[in-house]
Amino acid sequence: MQNKHEKVEKNVGLFFLFAVLAISVGGLVEITPLFFQKEMTTPVDNLKPYTALQMEGRDIYIREGCSNCHSQMIRPFRAETERYGHYSVLGEHVWEHPFLWGSKRTGPDLARVGGRYSDDWHIAHLTDPRSVVPESNMPAFKWLNTNTLDGELTGKKLETFNWLTRNRSHKDENGKAIPLYTQAEIDGASEAVKGKTEMEALVAYLQSLGHALK
Repeated sequence: MQNKHEKVEKNVGLFFLFAVLAISVGGLVEITPLFFQKEMTTPVDNLKPYTALQMEGRDIYIREGCSNCHSQMIRPFRAETERYGHYSVLGEHVWEHPFLWGSKRTGPDLARVGGRYSDDWHIAHLTDPRSVVPESNMPAFKWLNTNTLDGELTGKKLETFNWLTRNRSHKDENGKAIPLYTQAEIDGASEAVKGKTEMEALVAYLQSLGHALK
């Protein structure tokens, strides 16, 4: 006696079609409702956009692969909140493109590292990690002290983030979205970072992390 599903199992094309259909429907059912949850689209009250220098530092963080070893997502477990601080919430990340949550903790989580150490500590740590953390296995990033920014694309980056967050920024009293950056900030972005070292930019970015929820 032939099973009803045998026809599908023996037909590669039909099996593939039904598999794609099942995965697509399941994915839509799980993912689509998230787009309508307030927590997914509304920034927390104290969230501030990155400055031009912090934005450049964020790109350096991505370029150097920092998210390969450091996460930026504190889970709501006692062991993590006692070490790193308040657990991460969606409203802190609504302006992030791409998200930098990471998936490994070869090094500590950095979600709330802002203000925990001085600028000088960060510079020493990035230049020679073992000078401040003897057991560290992090590589040194000495070139950040000499590489300088030209600011050529900084304004474009701010413009892009204005577009990406156009429906998820803070709202004025009339409920209208407030752009992350004014035109004056975009126009002045290049001069704000020009001549700064990549070390200054990266440290500025690290010091900005976790400011909304401490």
